[in-house]
Amino acid sequence: MAEQLTVQVCYATPAREILLEVQVAPGCTIEQAIAQSALAVLVPGIDLASLPVGIFAKKKPLDTPLRDGDRIEVYRALVADPKESRRRRVEKKTAGR
Repeated sequence: MAEQLTVQVCYATPAREILLEVQVAPGCTIEQAIAQSALAVLVPGIDLASLPVGIFAKKKPLDTPLRDGDRIEVYRALVADPKESRRRRVEKKTAGR
């Protein structure tokens, strides 16, 4: 039997962090590991096909093969544009002067 790889699948919401350790076969892709993790069961309504993913904070395509110890991160959509949020903070600060 071929040696298994151990990877982690991570997803976070404002209220909850999920970190799942998954044993996968060598040559397994990000997409296959996410499916094996049952993340979709733990987070009902998540659309894994439309969310970006990465390994250790670097975006990767779903067909990327995994290595032992990889941490797969499923990213959720931003609630607010960071540039717009910063602009509003600066305007609020300068209005108080």
